[in-house]
Amino acid sequence: MHHSPDASLGVSTAEPGTLYVVSTPIGNLEDITLRALRILGSVDIIAAEDTRHTRKLLTHHGISRPLLSYHDHNEGVQAPRLLALLQEGKSIALVTDAGTPGIADPAYYLLQTLLPHAIPIVPIPGPTAALAALAVSGLPTDRFVFEGFLPVKSGRRRQRLEALAEETRTIVLYESPHRLLRLLQELVTHLGAERRLVVARELTKHFEEVVRGTTSTLLETFQARPIRGEFTLVIAGHPA
Repeated sequence: MHHSPDASLGVSTAEPGTLYVVSTPIGNLEDITLRALRILGSVDIIAAEDTRHTRKLLTHHGISRPLLSYHDHNEGVQAPRLLALLQEGKSIALVTDAGTPGIADPAYYLLQTLLPHAIPIVPIPGPTAALAALAVSGLPTDRFVFEGFLPVKSGRRRQRLEALAEETRTIVLYESPHRLLRLLQELVTHLGAERRLVVARELTKHFEEVVRGTTSTLLETFQARPIRGEFTLVIAGHPA
C-alpha cells in the first residue's frame, strides 16, 4: 500500500489533543500550503486573531470549521480555555491575521501556557513578511536579525536604534504607515544617510512594491507621496 510522506508522519488529518501553529497568507489568498488547508479543514477548532478575517480565507478555500477568538486582549482568558480543550482531546489550529503565528503577535503567550502540560505543538510553515522581503531585498541574507516593530516610546526607541546602528547583520523591521516617515528620519539620524535600505510595501497584494536605495533617498521618496499599506524594511548591517 502506498503512503504519502505526510500520511506516514501522521499529519494528513489533525491529531487529537494537538495544537497546530498554521501560517496563513500575508495577502494573496493562494499563498497557503496544501498541508495547511488539510489541517485547517480537519481540526476541531480554529483559534484566530480576527475571526471575521479568517472566515474570509476559509470561505475562499471552501472550509467551514468552528472559530474561536484569540488575540492580545483576551489571551489571559482564552489560553487556559484552549489548554482545557486540548486536554479534552480537541485538535486546534492557531492562526493570525497574516503570516506565521508567533512573529509579532500573541502566540508566544499561548505556547508558554501549553508547554508545562506536554501538549504536542506542530508547526505548519508558510509565509512571513520578513522573509519574503529579505528574499527579494538584494541585501546579504546569510546573517540577519529580525526586530519586528520598534518601541513606540521615544526613550526606548532611541536605545534600540542606537544598538542597531552597530549591528553588522542585515536588519528586518516592520512599521505602520503613520510612523514610516518618523522611522526613515530616525534611520538617517542613527545609521547615517548612506546606509543601504529596502522598503517593501503591501507584499503579495495588488499594490505590492519593493523600493531600493539608501536611508536618505528613500526618506525623500516617501516624503513626496501618500503612505499607505503595511511596510517591511530591510536594512544593510554596519560594515564590519
